[in-house]
Order: sequence, then C-alpha cells, then structure tokens
Amino acid sequence: MKKTILFSAMLLSACIFAQKSPVLGGDRDVHGCIGSAGYTYSQLKNNCIKTFSQKIKLKEVSTDKSYTSTTAVIFNKSMTKAEVFIPDGAAKSIILDRQGKEKLWKSGAHVKDSYILTPYKKSYQIKKNDEVIYQ
Repeated sequence: MKKTILFSAMLLSACIFAQKSPVLGGDRDVHGCIGSAGYTYSQLKNNCIKTFSQKIKLKEVSTDKSYTSTTAVIFNKSMTKAEVFIPDGAAKSIILDRQGKEKLWKSGAHVKDSYILTPYKKSYQIKKNDEVIYQ
C-alpha cells in the first residue's frame, strides 16, 4: 500500500513538473523555424535554414561591441537576388537585387538604409550607407 501511494505521488509530481517545463522546440516563429535550434527563415529559399552552415559567411569589419558577429549570404539560382542576414531592426534578413549585368546587388527603396553587396577578393563585402560593415 505504501509503495502504491509513493509511486502515485511520484507520478503526479512528474506530471505537474512536465506541464510547467517549456516544450522542446516550443520557440517556433511565424514560419515554423525553431530559433533555439539555429534556424532562421529565408525569404529566397522559402524555408528554414541554418545561417551558420551556409557557404558564404562574412565577418563584421569594425565593431564597438565586445564580440564580432558574422552574417550569411544566399543567392537565388539565377543570381539576380541575394539575401543577407543582418540583424538590423525588425528584419531578420534583407533582399538585395542585382543591378544590370554587374556583380552588384542593392537594397530597394523600401529599406531604411542603403545596402550594397559586391565581390571582394575571393568572397564578398557588404556596405551600409557606403561604409563597409562585413567582408
């Protein structure tokens, strides 16, 4: 009898504890991406991606913070659009459009600041309002 009561009490407390614990993967955003697992929504891919595992990663050039951040760049198949993952305001990423036949991608007028992506050495660099911020 004592074992049954003890077992029931343990089971009841386990159920109560489980209800108060956050659900694993419970931090999904509006697109269903799990941020705690490293996923971010990509507008170009229309899917959740891990930015830190992308091929093109750029480092922040100068910062007044105690750490240096990185960003990822993704292109669509035709290379007419680029998506950069710069934490700037409410946007998690910014879409840049290719300008003519040049290897130059610019943000549109709908973005507060001007962003430009250009080739640099064997990679790329990103300028914000004519100042290099990532390369």
